[in-house]
Amino acid sequence: MKRRARRRRRLLVAGGVGVVAVVVVVLGVSGAFDHVIKELTLPLRHEDIIRQQANDKDVDASLIAGVIYAESRFRDQTSRAGARGLMQITPTTAHEIERLSGGTTFKLNDLSDPEINIRYGTFYLSYLLERFDGSEVAALAAYHAGPSAVDEWGGSSLTIDEIPFDETRDYVEEVLDKRQDYRREYGQELGY
Repeated sequence: MKRRARRRRRLLVAGGVGVVAVVVVVLGVSGAFDHVIKELTLPLRHEDIIRQQANDKDVDASLIAGVIYAESRFRDQTSRAGARGLMQITPTTAHEIERLSGGTTFKLNDLSDPEINIRYGTFYLSYLLERFDGSEVAALAAYHAGPSAVDEWGGSSLTIDEIPFDETRDYVEEVLDKRQDYRREYGQELGY
């Protein structure tokens, strides 16, 4: 009888330890799983460069992250139109950025360097925000469709509903939505 009681207690203790071990593993794995899901659905890389450029150029870091997400999902790539890098800068826009910023040493391959690409893209975003009197909608629409198109659509007073092209309207909405997601999910990494 005593032997059975001890055996039962040992089995109960072993079972309890087993349950605790399973809970620890599941929680540990779910934390890792949550991180993997977050990384797949809302990736963030080069946050140190984003923070630095946001501070240097007085642009919201989460807005920069939202643009990078909408443009490239944080993958260095070249589009069919020739736009390059994380912020998908075309060679023409890169030369315009070089002219506006007073640079003289730009090379097309520079756009594959995340630091240079984010620096150029943030400079251009800052320029567009200033050009369109701080209107994020107008600046983002211009980043996507060009400043002259936004001038035709109403300039600084442009609202999302007034953007005549679905692709540009969807782009602006996506960047603004992702900005909120980045601020909520990566506030500390982006310096908030």
